Amino acid sequence: MHNAIRQGKLAICEDGNLAASCEDVDIFIEATNSTPAGGKFALTAIENNKHLIMMNYEADLMFGPYLMHLAEQSGLVYTVCDGDQPTVIKHLVDEIEFMGFQLVMAGNIKGYLDRHINPTSIIPEADKRNLGHKMCSSYTDGTKLCVEMAVLANGLGLSTAVPGMHGPRVKDINEIFEHFDFDTLWKNKQPLVDYILGAKPKGGIFAVGYTDNKYQQDRLPPEMGPGPFYLFYRPYHLCHFETMVSVAEIALNKRPVLKPDFGFRTNVYSYAKRNIRKGEKLDGMGGYTCYGLIENCTDNEKDPGIPICLSDNVTLKHDTPKDEKIPLKNVSYDPDDFAFKLYLKAVEQSNKIISKS
Repeated sequence: MHNAIRQGKLAICEDGNLAASCEDVDIFIEATNSTPAGGKFALTAIENNKHLIMMNYEADLMFGPYLMHLAEQSGLVYTVCDGDQPTVIKHLVDEIEFMGFQLVMAGNIKGYLDRHINPTSIIPEADKRNLGHKMCSSYTDGTKLCVEMAVLANGLGLSTAVPGMHGPRVKDINEIFEHFDFDTLWKNKQPLVDYILGAKPKGGIFAVGYTDNKYQQDRLPPEMGPGPFYLFYRPYHLCHFETMVSVAEIALNKRPVLKPDFGFRTNVYSYAKRNIRKGEKLDGMGGYTCYGLIENCTDNEKDPGIPICLSDNVTLKHDTPKDEKIPLKNVSYDPDDFAFKLYLKAVEQSNKIISKS
């Protein structure tokens, strides 16, 4: 691999650890679609003095607080990748806060949602879009959406109002004030993550800001909102182009785009897609057995659920009805499993972050 880089050639290898440990690599982008593998390659990159960009949002959600800690201990930058919804929303939030607005809601625009879709029923749509069946299922059942918004919430210190967020169906984004009671949602001045469903522009993101400054209110166009809440949105995100922004930020400025500075404010927990019987194995994101909903971690302290990103190949101890949450105590798993051990390190680091805040 070293020779390929030095000769200006593209190197392809089966083991991501080779790229993560290559001495001619300064910045490593973790872009696998496996949570455990993403954690392993990320650790290798940090151990070999690489700045780390996580395009693998599931691995960031599970292991981010610990990976961030290790990177910063070594003087390295840890960040999630630019160009996908969490970082594009983060840029929009930065803009409105720079203009003096307080963030009320950071939001995603989703086209379609079916909690009970599975890798077989999604085949026609997945094939049309040239996507893997399980991957497309995780997009459609809302799990991927919840993971992305949890990554954003943990980076900015946000919460969700209800498990899974509200997600009202809206024809046009400008109708948002008809579907959210922002006076009630903003009562405690705690900014939230949420989404709207079916609205144009598809693939966009939005933020709602608050200002009670009369001078500013008089100069804002009425289509942005009735005040004191105002809508800002971007009609697209371009992951394949914008990824390079995070590379440039590290190379030029040694600056992360977004990282889990607030620890585990939220996580995404597993719910049964169908009636599941004792002894069945769960099959993770986008599978046949469960979908994930974002929840506030403080609401799960007494009886935590099994995180959806760790729910692959664990065994159910009790029958679980359709749409019921699956508690961690109701699954059998190997405590020595790499992913679970790394997750516990992330939880420990998150607790340290929270105790300092």
